[in-house]
Amino acid sequence: MFGPQHAAVYEAAYRSRGKSWQAEATDVADRILAVRPGATRLLDVGCGTGAHLETFASRFAHVEGVDFAPAMLNVARRRLPEVTLHAGDMRALRLGATFDAVTCLFTAINFLGTVAEMRAAVTAMARHLAPGGVLVVEPWWFPERFIDGHLGGDLVREPDRVVARVSRSTRQGRLTRMEERWLVGDAYGIHEFSQVGRLAMFTRDEYLEAFAAAGCEGTYVSGWLTGRGLFVATRTAESSPNSN
Repeated sequence: MFGPQHAAVYEAAYRSRGKSWQAEATDVADRILAVRPGATRLLDVGCGTGAHLETFASRFAHVEGVDFAPAMLNVARRRLPEVTLHAGDMRALRLGATFDAVTCLFTAINFLGTVAEMRAAVTAMARHLAPGGVLVVEPWWFPERFIDGHLGGDLVREPDRVVARVSRSTRQGRLTRMEERWLVGDAYGIHEFSQVGRLAMFTRDEYLEAFAAAGCEGTYVSGWLTGRGLFVATRTAESSPNSN
């Protein structure tokens, strides 16, 4: 997933169903500042096309982003040319800097396949937090809430483009297998592409245990704006953020 074809239509499809990156980032920024008033530095992990970062940049003096997908980063760089954006793996982040807040939104952490990988990513993100800093993670569905065989569909009509998407999500053990078919029509013709994404389903306790192991005290906000909830954790450990 997240190749050039997907990156070109990614935001349009989700905005058509009511997703607002601005509203989500505004809410997350408010939560961060409620816990850590005066926070000025934020790192967005799994930043994608930079849609959340665009709002974060209006709320914090210094923001940076990290993503694994080159095509998504290309979009983010065009959107935010003055923001430092890193290509990197969230399981092995070592940026040599600390932040007042680290965010990982839109289920980016669930593209890791195992609990061990999720814990490694949480540890790496916590390592970049100053003591008292805030870590915010948006999860994918918990296993008990996942609907096996769920069908999704989107139709986007723009002045110069029509985008259609059909998806089917099935359970494969602890993984969600999300198959997507896309059809895109524009002035150059009609083309289609398919892709399959796999998102791990972690339990609420597994997330909270990962935060605790990384020196963070976490809480879960039920529902939130996306319906999947939100984890908000504070780094309490005094160990060096560059340890481990």
